[in-house]
Amino acid sequence: MSDLSALLAAPPSLPVAEGLADLVQAVTSGGTAVLQSPPGSGKTTLVPPALAVALGGRVVVTQPRRIAARAAARRLAGLLGQPVGRVAGFSVRGERQVGEETLVEMVTAGTLLRRLQRDPELPGVRAVVLDEVHERQVDSDLLLAMLVEARATLREDLALVAMSATVEADRVAALLGEGTAVVTVPGALHPVETVWCPPPRTAPRFTPRGTSPEFLAHVAGVAHRALAEQDGDVLVFLPGAREVDDVAARLRGGEATVLPLHGRLPAAEQDRALRPGADRRVVVSTAVAESSLTVPGVRVVVDAGLARQPRTDHHRGLAGLVTRSVSQAAAEQRAGRAGRQGPGTVYRCWSAAEHAMLAPHPEPEIATADLAGPMLELALWGAPGGRGLALLDPPPAQAAAAATELLVELGALDAEGTATPRGRAIADVGADPRLARALLDGARAVGARTAAEVVAMLADDGGGGDADLTAALRRLRAGGRSGWRREADRWERLATRRGGADARRDDHVTQLDLAVGLVTALAHPDRVARRRQNSDHYLLAGGAGARLAGGTLAGTEWLAVADATRAPGERDALIRSAAPIDEATAREAAAGLLRTVEDVAWREGRLVARRVERLGAIELASEPLPRPSAALVAAAVQDGLRREGLDLVPWPAGAVSLRRRLAFLHAALGAPWPDVSDDALLERVEQWLGPDLAGVRSNRDLARLDTTTALRRLLPWPEAGRLDELAPERVTVPAGSALRVDYSDPSRPTLAARLQEVFGWGGAPALAGGRVPLVLELLSPARRPAAVTADLAGFWRTGYPGVRADLRGRYPRHPWPEDPATAAPTTRTSNGRRT
Repeated sequence: MSDLSALLAAPPSLPVAEGLADLVQAVTSGGTAVLQSPPGSGKTTLVPPALAVALGGRVVVTQPRRIAARAAARRLAGLLGQPVGRVAGFSVRGERQVGEETLVEMVTAGTLLRRLQRDPELPGVRAVVLDEVHERQVDSDLLLAMLVEARATLREDLALVAMSATVEADRVAALLGEGTAVVTVPGALHPVETVWCPPPRTAPRFTPRGTSPEFLAHVAGVAHRALAEQDGDVLVFLPGAREVDDVAARLRGGEATVLPLHGRLPAAEQDRALRPGADRRVVVSTAVAESSLTVPGVRVVVDAGLARQPRTDHHRGLAGLVTRSVSQAAAEQRAGRAGRQGPGTVYRCWSAAEHAMLAPHPEPEIATADLAGPMLELALWGAPGGRGLALLDPPPAQAAAAATELLVELGALDAEGTATPRGRAIADVGADPRLARALLDGARAVGARTAAEVVAMLADDGGGGDADLTAALRRLRAGGRSGWRREADRWERLATRRGGADARRDDHVTQLDLAVGLVTALAHPDRVARRRQNSDHYLLAGGAGARLAGGTLAGTEWLAVADATRAPGERDALIRSAAPIDEATAREAAAGLLRTVEDVAWREGRLVARRVERLGAIELASEPLPRPSAALVAAAVQDGLRREGLDLVPWPAGAVSLRRRLAFLHAALGAPWPDVSDDALLERVEQWLGPDLAGVRSNRDLARLDTTTALRRLLPWPEAGRLDELAPERVTVPAGSALRVDYSDPSRPTLAARLQEVFGWGGAPALAGGRVPLVLELLSPARRPAAVTADLAGFWRTGYPGVRADLRGRYPRHPWPEDPATAAPTTRTSNGRRT
């Protein structure tokens, strides 16, 4: 503790030092705080020691990436003049340097999440500092919510501090709890000049296979320009490791030392990029250098303006990383790297007009990522789907449902969404649930080493861009990257430590290609694919379509697809990497998707009933189903009627009349009188037609149905007893004729009658219990329209004289009394003949 106290007594000249007293006061008095301070202010270096001294215990600090955790620990250890692992240490996946004296431990959010799941009380930890929470990584979001709950229920003495450059301070403070103070410390960034360098039209940013070589050449050209025009080291931002390696290769051979920086590099190479050098340097980096890392000597930033973001097509079951333009906030964060040690310059590989159209902030990862891992973590915490947990943003319902369904298929969750023992074993691997499942089950099937090698390859960009994963693995074994070998060793240790490895080896997967395919399919059972009709197009078990762009896998009947991407506007995805399998391997790996179903469908005017064995969306085998259930028949007929229309069933006059009367009552009175529109009848096929469908097998059978009787099944009782009163089929006029009411317009029921038949009538009866007037269409003796009225008494006074004058001369043999309101109705002419 004395070493940390000495450091704080004479801290390095960092802006955050001015706010340490306020932050410590907030934490010691309330237990929580939010620190807001710009990049380069020294938050990561000075806040943890200050809290460790003030609280008298170990402080665990989360970082968004392993590189950042290691670098932060080394930075603090260097200031203390000690080796890493003494007072300042770190714990990341596959590496840990922590001792009994350690008071500040840097970890990734995922590492602390695993620790918290094993023991929510976090014994020996006095405070947790969540650094760079503005990045909104899903692990950090989950960790924040879980720590708040753990503090409220188990560890009231656990101090929590959230730190960021651009955090939504008030939202985070509200989540941490009432009384949480927000401490703001201004930064001391130097001015940064912006140079706009949009690419030429011949250098589009993207091709169907990713970032274009032409655009990467443009970025390298901008970096050469920056070297020539500016002083100091240059930091180049690119979206991924492949692009970093490409641009680094283009820049080598000049006066500056070119150093790549990304998460796949060995720790020694990462550390080399983070140390100042005697010669001028160009550090070509992914977003790992965007925040939380300091790259010394940088005065110039070249920003490609691109970032890898998780995206999931839940309809097609395709998840992965896509390359997109950065947000304005991320661009400002990157530019700030040039102004930490003095005035700097940022060269942006886009235009000022494009910049104005960028999204203001990046989306939270929970809104776009595949949520299989987070949903498993939430279930293990006892909050399935995030229920009852105070998350900054809830998981999207569709993404959460898709992830939960996958976890059930993997056996990690039961039908109620509760974590199973298998789920706990999968989570304990500390990786994506798909890869963890592939490792554990694959080790038993093909051996721990082979399973570990395949999983390491899948975790590392699925074979490095090679579409044939088996060929990619052979190449890696022959002389692949040392990073891949280290990861394979780590995965093998995980598989062996959890037992069961090499317990059995199926004969049909001893060959390398089938072994690679089995492990790949175990990781992605929903991406098991079968070729469609001797083409290069495939159907994935998850229901998506995909195509294979030739190569050594062309013509393969079954594939285990590791990676497939779908371009906007394209129906099928492009298979980027896969391995051949056979049907037996597909059945074994995707056993959770095997279903035998009764498939009853209406096709080309007839019922097709089969018993089908499916692997997800892939049909494996079928046989006729002689006696399908009434419910399945009704559903099939319903589907056929939806596609082909209700004209497939007969509509005699009685059915049409009843349907129109019901439509009128539904419009006039509403429920319980049924909606009998086409859409409504199609939704209720089983209710009104269902009892008649048992023997239906074709359009001919449909044409024999009694739709009048069927419609009567929709009548509401006891209200149906008043049908003839509320919507009479006929109305008797004064002359004694029972005339049919026309309900073809539900809002305007009409009765057509000759004028002479309604003499002496004060008015037609109102329908629907007196709510809707019956419109009279008054006809001439020749049954041609003469007048239309809903007010007969008024018509006799004002309208009739004109009609009488017009028609009297044309029909002299018919009576035309001057006072029709008192005249006797008749169906005869003046000489007594019946008309």
